[in-house]
Amino acid sequence: MTLPSHARIVVIGGGIIGCSTAYHLARDHRADVVLLEQGKLTSGSTWHAAGLVGQLRSSASITRVLKYSVELYKGLEAETGLATGWKMTGCLRLATNQDRWTEYKRLATTAKSFGMDMQLLSPAEVKAMWPLMEVGDLVGASWLPTDGQASPSDITQSLAKGARMHGAKLFEDVRVTGFEMKDGRILKVNTDQGDIACEKVVNCAGQWARQVGAMAGINVPLQPLKHQYIITEKIAGLAADAPTIRDPDRRTYFKEEVGGLVMGGYEPNPQAWSTGLPGGDVPGDWQFRLFDDDWDHFEQHMTQAIARIPALETAGVKQMINGPESFTPDGNFILGVAPECENMFVGAGFNAFGIASGGGAGWVLAQWAMDGEAPLDLWVVDIRRFSGLHRDRQWVSDRTLEAYGKHYTIGFPHEEYESGRPRIVSPLYERLKAHRAVFGSKLGWERPNWFAPEGADSRDVYSMGRQNWFEPVGEEHRHVREAVGIFDQSSFAKYEMKGADAAQALDWICANDVAKPAGRLTYTQLLNSRAGIEADLTVARLAEDKFYIVTGTGFRMHDLAWTRDHIPAGLDVKLADVTEEFGTLSLMGPRARDVLAAVTDADVSNAAFPFGHVREIVIAGHRVRALRVTYVGELGWELHVPIAATGEIFDALMAAGKRHGIRPVGYRALESLRLEKGYRAWGSDITPNDTPFEAGLGWAVKLRKNTDFVGRKALQALQGETPKKRLACFTVDDPEIVLLGRETILRNGEAVGYLTSGGYGYTVGRNIGYGYVRNADGVSDEFLTAGEYELVVAMERTKATLYMQPLYDPEGAKVRA
Repeated sequence: MTLPSHARIVVIGGGIIGCSTAYHLARDHRADVVLLEQGKLTSGSTWHAAGLVGQLRSSASITRVLKYSVELYKGLEAETGLATGWKMTGCLRLATNQDRWTEYKRLATTAKSFGMDMQLLSPAEVKAMWPLMEVGDLVGASWLPTDGQASPSDITQSLAKGARMHGAKLFEDVRVTGFEMKDGRILKVNTDQGDIACEKVVNCAGQWARQVGAMAGINVPLQPLKHQYIITEKIAGLAADAPTIRDPDRRTYFKEEVGGLVMGGYEPNPQAWSTGLPGGDVPGDWQFRLFDDDWDHFEQHMTQAIARIPALETAGVKQMINGPESFTPDGNFILGVAPECENMFVGAGFNAFGIASGGGAGWVLAQWAMDGEAPLDLWVVDIRRFSGLHRDRQWVSDRTLEAYGKHYTIGFPHEEYESGRPRIVSPLYERLKAHRAVFGSKLGWERPNWFAPEGADSRDVYSMGRQNWFEPVGEEHRHVREAVGIFDQSSFAKYEMKGADAAQALDWICANDVAKPAGRLTYTQLLNSRAGIEADLTVARLAEDKFYIVTGTGFRMHDLAWTRDHIPAGLDVKLADVTEEFGTLSLMGPRARDVLAAVTDADVSNAAFPFGHVREIVIAGHRVRALRVTYVGELGWELHVPIAATGEIFDALMAAGKRHGIRPVGYRALESLRLEKGYRAWGSDITPNDTPFEAGLGWAVKLRKNTDFVGRKALQALQGETPKKRLACFTVDDPEIVLLGRETILRNGEAVGYLTSGGYGYTVGRNIGYGYVRNADGVSDEFLTAGEYELVVAMERTKATLYMQPLYDPEGAKVRA
């Protein structure tokens, strides 16, 4: 078959992700799509995948993606006539200690929040379901009956046939050699059999995705690792419908296959695949190939597996599979449009979840490619979560090895990665260490999470209950409420937009009115076409033609790319990332003005420097951008200082603030403070799935102004309607309960939603959670206030109180009853 000279969309890679994407592009969008596979379909890592299909993740959207996969696999054979090997066997997850059991109780609560029925079983019930299992060490197990298993190659071939049935053209033995590009866009895909002109490219090249991306200047930060499992001969007494098993405390998994078992695991000492080729590239001819058996490395799994299923000791082994799987630095897969190239989309790095994710990933990736924006909140897998840091191959490899080693470890709340640190430090790093800072890491930046008192352990000690930082963070929290604290927020992402048309561009991009006079700043959302919240940030107008934009550390690439991609064509605008040019010191608390007035000649009185304004002032001989804004609910300023002067200005503030009791404060206190004040956090409380009306941010959109902006049309259609969900605040009095998010909200005993974030409010002395209350007939004030509420926390119901207003008000009554 001769390659066509043009296509609307070219999909690169004929594994399960590529075939699923081509299938959905053809079936759902009738797109003119061509798929190119350098070898044969499934010949990369799909053919040797173990084929377990689980559905539950901590993100509601990713769980929805996985649930979609299951529904697709159930009906695919009927559509294409090709079997998929799908079996809904259910999955048992085993727990051998109380921390794991607490994790499962939380997972079961999350499952119910997402509409899934995960049950908790006793060891005796597990034994009855799986008679060959040794259960003497079990505390219990979770049971999700709708999980299952499938044949990776069969599913892929079925998807490929479905794609062809709907008009897609699939070509094998075609190697992509490069791209013809202009102004950051791909015009043609170059292959060893000719060029294909196209509008968009979807890079689903699996372990080659990094190399394919690099041809277009795109970074796809993944690392192939060696993953091993065995397939045994038939085992007497093993039922054909035996549930799949995940035994994370022993780091192993099992599934039935042709009367025997597939058994593999995730070891703490994984092996990266270093090929020896320039740049560590994966050879192009690595098709239907495996590594040599490595029984010495696999022995750790064998020992644990025999202890769990003694019959394995005498079972024959038909085959060991030792093949490469693509893993990522954070254990989440990679989807979305690359920040470096506006018409290349990526679906790769599936961390051994490729079969479970394949159907749903292809569905959302196809929609994303067609619409230019994600169809739902996919932030946790968005390629724009990465940054320039992730171009460091060694750093990516080290962090990916750590993530693989944690695949089956207990997911303790607030746990930090340790590899590749410290990587990026602010000029205050050594000063804050001297104050006994305990650092966390965000997008490579070292940031103080909390400060350990003298004599206390200056490190995180993880647990499923209250952790060792709880009381020290409470002291930091109280200090900001009563005196003054200083936060090092130098890791904030910062951009400048300049040009004669800068105001016009931002007026289109931002939902709030940012076209204010110079010297004003605006908190605003950036909306998608559905009026979902794609970002929230602060825009300060420094001059008629110059704006300063500040957003969260982790959103640096995402928010920059979103802003850049939505600048209307033809405008005189330049957008620059200036993150490393400025340090950020946030001075917060009722004594903040006293401290600031002592280090500057500028008038910082409320009359001269009101809230929502920006001024350039001088501190310690350096010009500083001072933003009167707060995320803690107290008087305060963000001081954006020349990066080289950060230490000098910090010292001046600390010296002037000594008489007022100033002290450095960390990010965990910041989180507690913002919860009391009711400030939203993007990525949890507000996401692309949520509109400003639903989030209680209707005041922050400029619908009264006759100005068009991204998302206005969708927002206007919702105006005047009662939202079907609304963000609300809940408190729980029981001090032993720990709220983290995903706890189920009950109204009059019926599930109506789940928490999006949770923590503890030290001023109000209660646990605080935020979450959306849902009702198909609308969520009015009357509906909210008429209900009696409970939260389900680790499968236990506890009374909760709903609040319609922030719990903490520094201007009026300090704490709401």
